[in-house]
Amino acid sequence: MPALPQEVIAKKRDGIELDASDITEFVIGITSGTVDDAQIAAFAMAVYFQGMTLDERVALTLAMRDSGRVLDWTDLEGPTIDKHSTGGVGDNVSLMLAPILAASGAYVPMISGRGLGHTGGTLDKFDAIPGYMTNPDIDTLKRVVKQVGCAIIGQTNDLAPADRRVYSIRDVTATVEDISLITASILSKKLAAGLDALILDVKTGSGAFMDTLADSIGLAESLVAVANGAGLKTGALITDMNQPLASAAGNWLEVKNAIDFLTGIHRDPRLQEATLALCAHGLVLGGMALDIDDGLVRAQMALDSGAAAEKFFKMANALGSWHDLETYTPEPAAVIRDVFPTSTGSVTHIEVRKVGMAIVVLGGGRAHPGQKIDYRVGLDRLAGIGAKVSSQEPIARIHANDVSTAAEAEKRLIAAYRIGENAAEHPVIYSEILPQGGQ
Repeated sequence: MPALPQEVIAKKRDGIELDASDITEFVIGITSGTVDDAQIAAFAMAVYFQGMTLDERVALTLAMRDSGRVLDWTDLEGPTIDKHSTGGVGDNVSLMLAPILAASGAYVPMISGRGLGHTGGTLDKFDAIPGYMTNPDIDTLKRVVKQVGCAIIGQTNDLAPADRRVYSIRDVTATVEDISLITASILSKKLAAGLDALILDVKTGSGAFMDTLADSIGLAESLVAVANGAGLKTGALITDMNQPLASAAGNWLEVKNAIDFLTGIHRDPRLQEATLALCAHGLVLGGMALDIDDGLVRAQMALDSGAAAEKFFKMANALGSWHDLETYTPEPAAVIRDVFPTSTGSVTHIEVRKVGMAIVVLGGGRAHPGQKIDYRVGLDRLAGIGAKVSSQEPIARIHANDVSTAAEAEKRLIAAYRIGENAAEHPVIYSEILPQGGQ
């Protein structure tokens, strides 16, 4: 006899481990509507305080995956590989990673999200490309992936619908931060995408949701254990977010940065290291490289040959963009000006969250749900930790709608940067979490 929703909630409230059948029935109720919002909120709060075992996390993830359609890619000639990032500022890795993997022979059906808080969203970046369809139907997704090798789109209504309902309630009940619920939310969508392999980019530092290394490792370990427990070959890298990853932050500016990266015009060194490392691990997990060194060689070859850039442009055209993006230049922001520090020296620390909020102030992110974004605004020429700055050497260049928002963003940006003499080094990659038994 299936347990009633209130019985499942009571068991978890009292610290009793839930059976997989309890969790499955509860999630079925979420999807069908027989479990109401108050019960979802109570369940989320019980999980927040009592936690979940690995078996419970796997069961919740699988039940949420099965709440909608699960994609099938068995007709493809190579593995389906994807990446998920926990988010940051100037984190446009997906824009390069998907075409690099596709140019290496993999298929990448990447289901991405919009900006959240101070972090930029991959879909918002693609919305900056005129004509690009970020929410096509599943048939279009499958066609583009098969023809081009990669497609970056948003979550469709029939992929893990239970997750959308649970997340909307977690967002207003102070239960977003729970690792068990974060794990199930992220992985249910990736499992629904029908992947063969997944590489996770878990950020740590002042611009990450998990700002301590211990918390970031804890989340990565949960994600890797649950994903592999659910049958998806998954590994994770813990990467630095104590400074913006790219030298640009803001939707079109990050697209331009990615195009310059793919075509070889300019490649930010830290961004290149992170992107190629994630590609290499993805290729190993997908069985397309013998080891990380082999994966790095293959990824670098796909990049340097121009094959990855070609994949990016083909993907954009296949999903509706009518421009030659290699030469396309949109109308610039109304106000473009440099930001100078109040003292001379080296950048020793950056409050990256404040940098992200400066972009929100400019209109490049959302201060409230549904807010319209100006895709032209943002920051570029961002100075990294260790950079020399002065009254002649700026910390960044602002692209703004008007003088008032530019002034407010400038104040926030100056407050985010600490200038001194000796800057501590931050590695791009802190550690890796591999599937049990290695890759």
